[in-house]
Amino acid sequence: MLTKDELPECPVATTVQLIGNKWKLLILRNLMYDSKQRFKDFIKTIPAISKKVLTDNLRSLEEDKLVEREVFAEVPPRVEYSLSPLGQSLKPILDAMYVWGTNYKTSE
Repeated sequence: MLTKDELPECPVATTVQLIGNKWKLLILRNLMYDSKQRFKDFIKTIPAISKKVLTDNLRSLEEDKLVEREVFAEVPPRVEYSLSPLGQSLKPILDAMYVWGTNYKTSE
């Protein structure tokens, strides 16, 4: 996790740095519309993501306080991921991206 001093001065650049790769956006999308997911759920719903890339991106989102990880004391252990309150604050951004992408796909 970067400190506030290490973040870009530009707010747009800060946002892009935190959520700006396709895997992070798809993870956030999943959690935005399906409040809790397990690792296997991400693998099923995000085509072509490898387990390593998923793990790295989940850890990064967790370090940046956008995603929360809950471990249940069961055998075998169960882990669920959900959006933190900070992560939930991204909903207007993701909604706007959804609308824009839909409009783009239907325009000539």
